[in-house]
Amino acid sequence: MAGHSKWANIQHRKGRQDKLRSKLFSKLAKDIAVAAKMGGPDPDMNPRLRLAINNAKGQSMPKDNIQRAVDKGAGGEGADYEELRYEGFGPGGIGFIIEASTDNTNRTAMEVRTAFSKNGGNLGETGSVAYMFDQIGKIEYPLDIADEDRVMEVAIEAGADDVEHDEASDDQWDEYEPVHTIYTQRDDLGEVASNLEAKFGEAKSVNLVWKAQNDIDNPDLAAQVMRINDALEDLDDVSSVFHNFDMTDEAAATLEED
Repeated sequence: MAGHSKWANIQHRKGRQDKLRSKLFSKLAKDIAVAAKMGGPDPDMNPRLRLAINNAKGQSMPKDNIQRAVDKGAGGEGADYEELRYEGFGPGGIGFIIEASTDNTNRTAMEVRTAFSKNGGNLGETGSVAYMFDQIGKIEYPLDIADEDRVMEVAIEAGADDVEHDEASDDQWDEYEPVHTIYTQRDDLGEVASNLEAKFGEAKSVNLVWKAQNDIDNPDLAAQVMRINDALEDLDDVSSVFHNFDMTDEAAATLEED
């Protein structure tokens, strides 16, 4: 297990996070409602709902909003959402995996395809990209929860596979909160998250993610890759976007020059 810094100043445009945050609560509410509808309203008996609620809390979503979403899903209100995964390519063979939750698969497929085509990418077939990624568990805690050595020690005891630590930042304009990131095997996520919660309290986020096996380092592609990434994230039906582009300091600097 390796502990290291992954901070690379990846917040590539001022105001970008504010724009995403304006849609964040609606996406979190959808996740909660879908989980409650599928597995019931009790988070102790519904691990998926527990994760959705923890993520909402980690983003400071008000308790009343969370409860309304739970009640909506448990009551069977709203549309029936289907979960989908799309795969595609950006410039230089950069792979993208997109997770979506939708009540209209034709609409979502068209919007994802358009986001790729208008920004220099291509929507691929199922399986064309996923083989380059591993689906694993990812747990995040704020840096101030404990020092790196303590987090590493507890993570090992909890059954985690790897730990990464962001560097603390004194930049008042930074919109990204540095975190400890703990990775687990896919099937171990729930158990490891529970073990960590017993030591550190609720995590900032607990998710299944697609982690690239090998990142592609080509700073010249940064602007094109981020255009595709941003277009996909802006879609209401899209829950998460993953790619295998290595956003190094050099790559981030090219975005600041745009």
